[in-house]
Amino acid sequence: MDITISASFLPHNDPDAALAFYRDALGFELRNDVGYNGMRWLTVGPPGQPGTSIVLHPPAADPGITDDERKVIAEMMAKGTFASILLATPDVDAAFAKLQTTDVEIVQEPIDQPYGVRDCAFRDPSGNMVRLQEAR
Repeated sequence: MDITISASFLPHNDPDAALAFYRDALGFELRNDVGYNGMRWLTVGPPGQPGTSIVLHPPAADPGITDDERKVIAEMMAKGTFASILLATPDVDAAFAKLQTTDVEIVQEPIDQPYGVRDCAFRDPSGNMVRLQEAR
């Protein structure tokens, strides 16, 4: 089999803040911006990698989610425990230095992990955990 990752989904609770973060702080490009019934789905991705995207979606869009589940999702997003993504860079320290010039919420400064990577962690505006690693 020849399988690739096309897109990963992360929830957002503010499309404008999410777009500013992924475009301006991380340098991703906006690939699609779709509105429907007062909600917005944004597709972003790293320049030069058109086959890999992140779809930022409104968590309330799933018709199978109950009001109680929406409340739990909102609470978990606020705590940063609902969703996460792992990104990679050739120089995590340089990327971290650039991120520090933005309004990003830092969770962990760059550190050498015992499993062979150097990484850092921060949250996007919706509370999603973003880990950025440098492979060794």
